[in-house]
Amino acid sequence: MHYLITGGAGFIGSHLSERLIADGHRVTVIDDLSTGSVRNIRGLKDREGFRYFIETALNRPVMAELVDEADAVFHLAAAVGVRLIVESPVRTIETNVRATEMVLELANKKKKKVLIASTSEVYGKSEAVPFREDGDLVLGPTFKGRWSYACSKAIDEFLALAYWKEKKCPVVVARLFNTVGPRQTGRYGMVLPTFVRQALEGQPITVFGDGTQTRTFTHVSDVVGALAALMAEPRAVGEVFNVGGREEISILELARKVKERTRSQSSLRMVPYDEAYEEGFEDMPRRAPSLDKIRALIGYEPRLSLDQVIDDVASYIRTGAVEPPALPASEPEPKSPATV
Repeated sequence: MHYLITGGAGFIGSHLSERLIADGHRVTVIDDLSTGSVRNIRGLKDREGFRYFIETALNRPVMAELVDEADAVFHLAAAVGVRLIVESPVRTIETNVRATEMVLELANKKKKKVLIASTSEVYGKSEAVPFREDGDLVLGPTFKGRWSYACSKAIDEFLALAYWKEKKCPVVVARLFNTVGPRQTGRYGMVLPTFVRQALEGQPITVFGDGTQTRTFTHVSDVVGALAALMAEPRAVGEVFNVGGREEISILELARKVKERTRSQSSLRMVPYDEAYEEGFEDMPRRAPSLDKIRALIGYEPRLSLDQVIDDVASYIRTGAVEPPALPASEPEPKSPATV
């Protein structure tokens, strides 16, 4: 198979690229490096069957050719991270909705299968935990930028499912719950790499809010395995699936666990949401998935524990990995299919 991955130089996309190449598939990546990095795919550049384009997924002529060449599309390109979402709501909405609309329109011409990477954020303020795919979505008011990301991704889902229902374009929606692991940075508010980096550097570990909010975390290797399996499963078409972990933990306890496993002397510092993000910022007290549906279809079970996840992130950061510039000067800049 030949897969196109939008956002393929990002954290999840680069791991997915590696998985698919290892499984013997061909992979084409398109990424504008707004949150991704060429460093993430450097190890793949000389691999047979892999190519990449430094370009936005909103470039219609380029996307039209790449979608036409591919057998199926993993659509991962999106604005990510709470801080980026709060600071750049226009970018969040435009990137998420416009790119998804274009991918679906182009894929529909030859009925190419598309997997849309969505998010647990769409559940919003729902209190029906664990979240089930058929549960209600409860979002906050439109004047709070916090909810623009959740709303834009919900629109992505509605649009994808409409393409399946009305036009029979095969789509799958995967709602990801806090995917973590090597290559993820804390640049846009990702909590675990931020905690680990602070702990390793002896800085205060900053816990936003009162720390009682709970989350689950899933190693990226478990997530990309699930995405690949969902793409390969015909019965997944037209369906929505949670992809997440099982170990629900409060953010304060997560900070303590990171401190313990890294043997850090860092203190813990509580930071009010108003100071961390914006006045009136709202957060969800709990966010945990029901995995019944994806387990029944593909036998999905997260394999790696939270302790293993923390150790993996710490090991990656200890190697001296730094948050790279958008594009190293020494890297080539392929701009269109004709240049590669």
